[in-house]
Amino acid sequence: MSKPTKTSPAYSPPAGGWGALKSSAKHLIQSENAAKNVKALLRANQPGGFDCPGCAWGDSDTAGKVDFCENGVKAIAWEATSKRVSPEFFKQHSITELQQWDDHSLEKSGRLTQPMFFDGKSDRYQAISWDDAFKVIADQLQQLPSPDQALLYTSGRASNEAAYMYQLFGRVLGTNNFPDCSNMCHEASGIAMTSSLGTSKGTVTMADFDQADAIFVFGQNPGTNHPRMLGTLRKASKRGATIVSINNLQERGLQQFLDPQSPKEMILFTGTNISQYYFTPRLGGDMAILRGVAKSLLERFKQDETVLDGVFIAEHCHNFATYQQSVEATSWERIISQSGLSRQDIEQITDIYASKKKVIFTWAMGITQHKHSVTTIQELINVLLLRGNIGKPGAGACPVRGHSNVQGNRTVGINEQPPMEFLDALDQHYAFKTPREHGLNTVDSIHTMLAGKAKVFIALGGNFAAATPDTTRTYQALKQCNLTVQISTKLNRSHLITGKQALILPCLGRTEIDRQESGEQCITVEDSMSMVHSSTGQNEPASENLRSETAIVASMALAAVGDSVVDWTSLMNDYGLIRADISKVLPGFHDYNQRIKVGRGFHLDNKAAQRQWKTRAEKATFSDTQLPEKLVHEVAEAFTDKPILTLQTLRSHDQYNTSIYGMDDRYRGIYGERRVILVNADDMAKQQLKNGDKVKITTVSSDNIVRTITDFKVVQYIIPAGCAAAYYPETNPLVPLESTADYCGTPTSKSIAVSIEKI
Repeated sequence: MSKPTKTSPAYSPPAGGWGALKSSAKHLIQSENAAKNVKALLRANQPGGFDCPGCAWGDSDTAGKVDFCENGVKAIAWEATSKRVSPEFFKQHSITELQQWDDHSLEKSGRLTQPMFFDGKSDRYQAISWDDAFKVIADQLQQLPSPDQALLYTSGRASNEAAYMYQLFGRVLGTNNFPDCSNMCHEASGIAMTSSLGTSKGTVTMADFDQADAIFVFGQNPGTNHPRMLGTLRKASKRGATIVSINNLQERGLQQFLDPQSPKEMILFTGTNISQYYFTPRLGGDMAILRGVAKSLLERFKQDETVLDGVFIAEHCHNFATYQQSVEATSWERIISQSGLSRQDIEQITDIYASKKKVIFTWAMGITQHKHSVTTIQELINVLLLRGNIGKPGAGACPVRGHSNVQGNRTVGINEQPPMEFLDALDQHYAFKTPREHGLNTVDSIHTMLAGKAKVFIALGGNFAAATPDTTRTYQALKQCNLTVQISTKLNRSHLITGKQALILPCLGRTEIDRQESGEQCITVEDSMSMVHSSTGQNEPASENLRSETAIVASMALAAVGDSVVDWTSLMNDYGLIRADISKVLPGFHDYNQRIKVGRGFHLDNKAAQRQWKTRAEKATFSDTQLPEKLVHEVAEAFTDKPILTLQTLRSHDQYNTSIYGMDDRYRGIYGERRVILVNADDMAKQQLKNGDKVKITTVSSDNIVRTITDFKVVQYIIPAGCAAAYYPETNPLVPLESTADYCGTPTSKSIAVSIEKI
């Protein structure tokens, strides 16, 4: 068994606590709008308030309890800063100059205030009117030989209303090219769960966490990526639930948490132990662990039939016998070798799982960004099915989405491979013929731009240039476009990696009041638990020239495709009309406008949670896939004689996706820098490296493309031998475009074979 230990000699206090309060205060002060932001925070994640622009964790049901975290404070302060990027800023700074700035400095410059246009002739953005900006977009789209030469990218920040309008605009235009951030994070979860359970979403609610006997946390770091989850885990731990963390890094938030909202804990400085058990597999070893648990359960079943839920399997499951044969054919030697854990560790995990009646498995990108991510999640579902842990209170599958509405975007139609039922419903409601050919995902879009076959790129939020893999080639791809359009709140890298022409369209943030012709508007979002709730901005807009994302999309559509099919102007003026349309097109959204006014909104129906299976077999389906033949480091050994490390990219604590709020990673004991690589002590010794040495990192692959980044500092860290970790986007240049997960195309950002060399 692996017991929780200190993450780093440099940081031993619990996660949260006074450190979180101090950090929150610092970021509020740096926003230069501290008083206004504190007032806004009290309305974050509250009925009638606004949804935090950060993570997608579910909201607390505790009436009157503040419901924000340290990273929520950072996100809100970052958005509600008093600093402005005006046309005068662009007069002072050329594009070439700004390209030399780091990502933190770019976003720290402040909020965008006016539409800006790069004409391809000068080296600067110049102010442009909204009408002229929309004309530029319309002219470029109308000149395309095919609408499939347009790419409409979406970030998970976009509301249901904006995302629905965006997909409607694209389909009236004639394309299903909707690459989005889902393609780079939880795509594997949706595909795996759909094949196994008939749903692409998690099967649990917040109430299930209050009833679970055990919660297994796979491949995620809640303390940094979704800190409000720590409050849920703390509550579960304090009532006696067993929490097991399986993560290759020993993250402080999964070990101990001091709730800043608990006066007793704050005064006594005594946090709550989160994980009773903590196991650290090698990168890519999770499927082998799960296969080991299944193998152990089946071996025990021969002596004790109650180990498995035979009634559930017989009544609700398909393909069990074939799966059983697949598991029995998998050797313990192979399981142990791939997992990086001992047989004793795996048996102990099985002991815990087999002794609990109600179990939740929760996971994030540490599971989804591998070559075999889909089959790993299918194996995760297999193990849940063995003991009937789907479709009963306190049990189920919980993929923890990243951005605050990435799940909602997919629900309302941001999907390059849309279900035919959805397209049929659009056809019927709007009386036009939707395109039926599958569109392009994120990685395919980059390939298509590189080939010169995509000419207009529009991004509804996000920071595409910084978020995507293979940075050099992604930059080349964007530069191939005739026009790139970024709908943004703040300056970022994607504004500087442009097509032959480029537009920056500044939009309202989540915290800001959205006034349209019919009055102040609310938007809606969907969290990881499939709860749909309203969000109403509280702050005055950063500039009178800002427009909402919904209004920008409607205006683009009106200019480019006209109003013969959709009355864009009416929908833009009253978001209630958009929701009325959604309720007629999408099942589960009946009485949409009424239900979002009640409490914290409504829950979208999940058939798998009710043990109704929308799979081909009309039953929950066991996947009988074998373990990978080789992990990434074993494949790479054929191409070099240098020592191989498997690298994962990750966030620092002062970061959310590509937004760099600061230069510290407090829980890992790293301060004031980001160009670091975390390496096991034994691996350092083999290469005669010591703390602080500078190295270059090179991808080891078979495609003969040199991918090297340099001037990274080695930091000795508690991480399994053969594994390493470093921050993105700095390490995105190492991720090959061709290295994607089987069946879903997600970049393998958690399993990159690299070599390191001292410089």
